[in-house]
Amino acid sequence: MIRLGVTGGIGSGKTTVCAIFEHLGVPVYYADIRAKQLVDQDPEIKQAIINEFGQESFKNNIYNRSFIASIVFNDRSKLEKLNDIIHPAVLNDWNKFCQQHSQLPYVVKEAAIMLETDSKNSIDEIALVFAPLDLRIKRVSSRDGSTEAEIMARINAQMPEEEKLKLADYVIINDEKNSLIEQVMSLHHKFVDQ
Repeated sequence: MIRLGVTGGIGSGKTTVCAIFEHLGVPVYYADIRAKQLVDQDPEIKQAIINEFGQESFKNNIYNRSFIASIVFNDRSKLEKLNDIIHPAVLNDWNKFCQQHSQLPYVVKEAAIMLETDSKNSIDEIALVFAPLDLRIKRVSSRDGSTEAEIMARINAQMPEEEKLKLADYVIINDEKNSLIEQVMSLHHKFVDQ
C-alpha cells in the first residue's frame, strides 16, 4: 500500500483535492482534524499543552485554539514545541489508520505541515497542492474572515512554497485554470494501476 501525503500552504486547496480522492473511494486521513480530536480527547496531550502554554490553553475544559494560535503563529520556537507535543500522537494514530486500510492500493494523509516535520517519514509519496499567493489570501479571507496580515503571519510560519516545490513528488496546480479533477485522476490511476 502506498501512503500518499497531500500538503500545501494555507488556502491552497488541500481539502478540495482530498474530497476528490474521497469521492474516488480513497480513505483520507485529515491530520489537522485528527490532531484537534486527539487534543480534546487525550489527557496526556492536554496536560503537556497546559504545562507549556499555561492554564489559558483550555477554557472550560475546551482547547483554546485562538489563544494558542496567537502564540505559535508569532513565535516559531513555540510552534515547534506545540508540534513536538501533538505530532507523535498523530503519527501513532496515522499508523493505525494505515493498518486498517492495508488491503487497499493507497491511502491519503492530508496535512498542512508535512514537509517541515518527521511526518514526511511516514509517507511514501508527497503531492503538493500549489496556488498563487493572492488566490490563497482571497480564499482564506472569505472562508474565515481573517485579515491579510493574519493570513500572512500564518503563511510566514510555514515553509516557503519554493522549498516545498523542491521536496514534492507531484504538484497539483490549484489556480482555477487547471482541472483539479484531471490532476487527481491522473495520480489515482498511477497508484491503482501499479
